[in-house]
Amino acid sequence: MRCIGIALLLSSTAALAAPPSDVDEYVAKALQTFEAPGLTLAIVEDGKPTLTKGYGVRELGESKKVDEHTIFPIGSCTKAFTSAALAILVDEGKLSWDDRVVDKLPGFRLYDSYATAEMTVRDLLVHRSGLGLGAGDLLWLPATDYTRKQLVQQLRYIKPATSFRSGYAYDNVLYIAAGLLVEQISGESWENFVQKRILDKLGMKDSVVSLRQALKTSNHATPHARISGELYGLGPNQALSTDPMHTESPNIAPAGSIQASAVDMARWLAVQMDHGAIAGDRRLFSEKSSQTMWTPLVIEPPDALPASLDARKPNFVEYALGWNVSDYRGHKIITHTGGVGGGKAVVALIPEKRVGIALMINSEDGGARWSVLDHLLDHYLGVEPLDWIGSWKKAQDEIDQKGLDEYRKFQATLQGQGPVGAPSLPLASYAGVYRDAWYGTMTIRPKGDGLSIQFDHTPAMHGSLEHVQHDTFRTRFDDRNLEDTYVTFSLKPDGSIDQVKMQPVSPLADFSFDFQDLLFTPEQRAQEKAAD
Repeated sequence: MRCIGIALLLSSTAALAAPPSDVDEYVAKALQTFEAPGLTLAIVEDGKPTLTKGYGVRELGESKKVDEHTIFPIGSCTKAFTSAALAILVDEGKLSWDDRVVDKLPGFRLYDSYATAEMTVRDLLVHRSGLGLGAGDLLWLPATDYTRKQLVQQLRYIKPATSFRSGYAYDNVLYIAAGLLVEQISGESWENFVQKRILDKLGMKDSVVSLRQALKTSNHATPHARISGELYGLGPNQALSTDPMHTESPNIAPAGSIQASAVDMARWLAVQMDHGAIAGDRRLFSEKSSQTMWTPLVIEPPDALPASLDARKPNFVEYALGWNVSDYRGHKIITHTGGVGGGKAVVALIPEKRVGIALMINSEDGGARWSVLDHLLDHYLGVEPLDWIGSWKKAQDEIDQKGLDEYRKFQATLQGQGPVGAPSLPLASYAGVYRDAWYGTMTIRPKGDGLSIQFDHTPAMHGSLEHVQHDTFRTRFDDRNLEDTYVTFSLKPDGSIDQVKMQPVSPLADFSFDFQDLLFTPEQRAQEKAAD
């Protein structure tokens, strides 16, 4: 879910360069190297599509090929659509980027009263609220029973990690609030507004605004992930369940639910490169709004990339309104990445060349996505081409091995201690209902000779609790698409349970599994505290 952007530049129109002659061969090699099932690619030059094509298969073990109309999830690349929806309302005079959210969205409230009072529409979109990385993502991942309005109501209970506007930390929940703001101002749901005012207007006929809609189409890519290895993300790729209960909630839509084809993404790239202009003297949004959405506001700390990727390490990274601003090998580009369970995407714009690129894959093998993008960027920027497939494969292997080594080191530490420390209490004493201020309740029950756990607002998040040592247990969720978590109980002097903390088992866990942000207390105590 990362992105890269650039301030609006005036530049001369370049002649069409055409895609690299080896693009088909390169994509095929990337898919083979990273064992990714399929990929779809769109390239636009000077406002015209020069390539819209699918590669590989929609599902492993099946014969249906990916084509230019196969829809893939674009994940957080959806955020730019939400920014565009707000830009349309700004152009219509119904909203200002500097309007205070609390004045426009009834019930909006954050934990920090100053942030509540001062947060603007612009602030919703740039990840400087003070919330920690991925804070609140368990309100939608996997699917919960919270509505979008209820989720925004829960924001008031999420404690900030830093002060307001003091730094950058990527979040999804405030884009959900932005979607609710679109509904409040327009009188239409985010889904209806984006469908009618953006997708339909651009002729994006394949695209849909939700997973449920995607599953009803005949030409959609099946998500894949590696869920049978020692850690999630390792082992062979396999198709994931597309049961909506086991995937992201509909409430996340404004932050990451659009599914689109290569043909449709070419239309989206064209309107971005033309700063909101559409053929026939029409506009999606104004040139002023285009400039606003591409203007960076927050400095991002760069990712710590392995040495094999030194050649692509940026000199700067900034965030704009649903876009990142950065440089690639000395050239400014605008990008955003997207990731959902079983899929990855990236959109990249090169304003100086009037080139736009979008590609999506139906697995979590980010190296396939990045290696193809970097090869295309090298081509269009006219820089020395590098072996990005080899570099990204080496980097991914290094990251995976580092995470696996860290995990195995902890397991070896446990084994080296001899008999594992016994729980302080009889197992039945850990059973009960526990409440976290922002998530809600979880229930632990006796199960045979052990314990089970259920996150009460998340139907798919249930399984067994296995003892690790002392008062620490770990989950074994029945749905192996989910990251497991350590569950540690703290006791009061009288031996009763005081609180429960968690942290992901895997060092490679996605930040959206923000178990570390939860602080559960026994339900009765939580109710007494609320009454005080």
